[in-house]
Amino acid sequence: MIRLSTAASAANAPRLSNRLLASTALLTAVLAALSALPAQAQTPQAQIPQALPAVPVETETAPAATAPEKGLSRPLGAGTLDAAEIASRKLASPDTAALLRSLPGVSLYSAGGFSSLPALNGLADDRVRVQVDGMPMTAACANHMNAPLSYADPAVIGAIEAIAGVTPVSKGGDSIVGTVSVTSKPPVYAQPGEPIHGEGSLSTVYRSNGNGTTLSGTATAATERFSLRYTGAWSRADDYEDGNGDKVRSTLYNVQNHALSASARKDGHEITLSGGYQYSPYSGFANQRMDMTLNRGTTLNGRYKGEFDWGTLDGRAFWQRTVHAMNFLHDKGGADRGGMPMNTDSHEMGYAVSAEVPLSAQDTLRVGNELVRYRIDDWWPPVAGAAMMSPLTFVNLNDARRDRLGTFAEWEKRWTPAWTSLLGVRNDVVWMENGPVQPYSWANPISMGMGMGMANPDAAAATAFNRGDRSKTDVNVDATALLRFAPSASERYELGFARKTRSPNLYERFAWGTGGMSSTMIGWYGDANGYVGNPDLKPETAYTVGATAAWQDAEAKRWSVKVTPYYSHVENFIDADRIGTLSNGFVQLRFANHTAELYGINAEGRSIVHQDERLGEFTVGAVVSYVRGRNLDTGHDLYHIMPLNGTIDLGHRLGDWSSVLEFQMVGRKFLVDSGRNEPETPSYALVNLRTSYVWGNLRADVGIENLFDAHYYLPLGGVDYGDFRASGNRQPIGALAGMGRSFNLGLTMAF
Repeated sequence: MIRLSTAASAANAPRLSNRLLASTALLTAVLAALSALPAQAQTPQAQIPQALPAVPVETETAPAATAPEKGLSRPLGAGTLDAAEIASRKLASPDTAALLRSLPGVSLYSAGGFSSLPALNGLADDRVRVQVDGMPMTAACANHMNAPLSYADPAVIGAIEAIAGVTPVSKGGDSIVGTVSVTSKPPVYAQPGEPIHGEGSLSTVYRSNGNGTTLSGTATAATERFSLRYTGAWSRADDYEDGNGDKVRSTLYNVQNHALSASARKDGHEITLSGGYQYSPYSGFANQRMDMTLNRGTTLNGRYKGEFDWGTLDGRAFWQRTVHAMNFLHDKGGADRGGMPMNTDSHEMGYAVSAEVPLSAQDTLRVGNELVRYRIDDWWPPVAGAAMMSPLTFVNLNDARRDRLGTFAEWEKRWTPAWTSLLGVRNDVVWMENGPVQPYSWANPISMGMGMGMANPDAAAATAFNRGDRSKTDVNVDATALLRFAPSASERYELGFARKTRSPNLYERFAWGTGGMSSTMIGWYGDANGYVGNPDLKPETAYTVGATAAWQDAEAKRWSVKVTPYYSHVENFIDADRIGTLSNGFVQLRFANHTAELYGINAEGRSIVHQDERLGEFTVGAVVSYVRGRNLDTGHDLYHIMPLNGTIDLGHRLGDWSSVLEFQMVGRKFLVDSGRNEPETPSYALVNLRTSYVWGNLRADVGIENLFDAHYYLPLGGVDYGDFRASGNRQPIGALAGMGRSFNLGLTMAF
């Protein structure tokens, strides 16, 4: 709770402790009742899964023709990455979100060097449900610099699943476009009869462009029933250079992640307790007015998995605290201009419990309940000697709260060997509120970046905000229906419909500042415009229809093709209306509800083209994605929509040697949101090369990103504000250039 130094302070808004206690009591009762049921009888051999290899060096295998069957809880359109694919792709970047770029329907909003924001079918950030080991973490920043995936280091990830479009309610909630789920590598246990099993690895990566370095390591000690694992990683880089050899300012970063987990299992039950810590002293954001000057994130996560005669039970409880600071790094003149400190402190905790119950050989029921409790303070300390940033602390969010209680039920039915259906319904209740706020000054005439003698817009806005209704409650309902037809082992067809809802985030509703400077501190779009919140925003509701046709060889080993068209109609889509102009051509906007539509198609294919013992295995794969989004009220194209893009990769594997030659192609971006002055970008093509070799306990990776050093602009990169500010706001503002050629080398030693 931030204490205001003004008479505008008011008593805290009512807390949700009663709801939390009631939900916790409900969870305890459910766990107690289900745990009392008899455990599933198992033989000693079935109780102990096959231990992992003693040498955990992932080798890149030929991609499977299709993902393993998971029923309709994993739609045909879902994309997955396993540990072997992640091991190859992490060479290029420490950014976990960047691993997803090869999946259909996935694109990336450019942000910091390790914190890109994934977009699914044209929609990103809070519209995507992102989970890291089951934790739905919230970005604790007005610019969303500490996005959830920034806490998941590629060195510890075991698998990534991305579901774009029609998503089962068991994997949805408070999102309208899909889900990205990241899971750590599973715990390792000793084999039967082995007293103590120990294993680990040490890795290092060097990237020439930006002089980037990554060091990571893992260590595991385990018995047949207990497992203890430590993982750690540290990455840093300087500003990268574009294809012309010019430095792109504010792209440097420094981050380290540490995690310790302990697992225990017995008779089909497993408990895992883990803790994580992230420390980042800085990260530049080339397309934002601010940079990150500190991020400390601490997480605790507990999970229980159990098998019973009636089915399986999965329960989680988690807690996270984030301490975050923004200012200008030296690239943007932070050392000689005094800066503008901005701080946040957030706490997030909750639980999720779900059960899967086989009602019969053909029927499966999934039910679940979850609670997420989020608190954040956002304040900007005064700057001595700066008339427009003193004498008080600017209070943006004051003990702001966003609590969500969700419950779902999902029924999957196999009617015949060929026909399967899934029906699900979900309810999420979201409570939001913000305490009284405060500008830098309550005085009427002040500079505030608009000229001396002008009225102080933030003082008037704060007064109106404090007198208004600062709490909202949303009751949201989701529903999903999926139907799959598999007439043979070589073909499958799927049709789905979903109604998905998302409540606004705290900044969309409660960012109250209307001054030119205060509004430009809000926004995660990379456009350097100013954004003002809207307490009257309604939740977004998306109605999505999607279909997938998938063909493959009868054994699902040699080739596969998959095509997924979709259409989504979004009511109360949260867009932004222009309400004013700012200096240097930037604009000021207010979040507002509109009606929007998005439609597109994702396609992918993969095939083994040749295979023999002497030459090895040759594969070819392709992914193509297209999406179009429009605001039906204004006629504008939606902001940050990726143009037509595709990837072709040629792979080769011979024994322990594997290589990939990748062609990445992106069309011209000319459908832009003129209301936000979104820049157009030309088309481009990149060539990337990766090869790896494993001998014994050692793996070597060599890669070249942007082999021909092409100069290009990122369609979702926003504007190059770092160079603009470094020039003294004199050069024209343009699109952000992508990274030029980089020679990458990685070594991993397992023990």
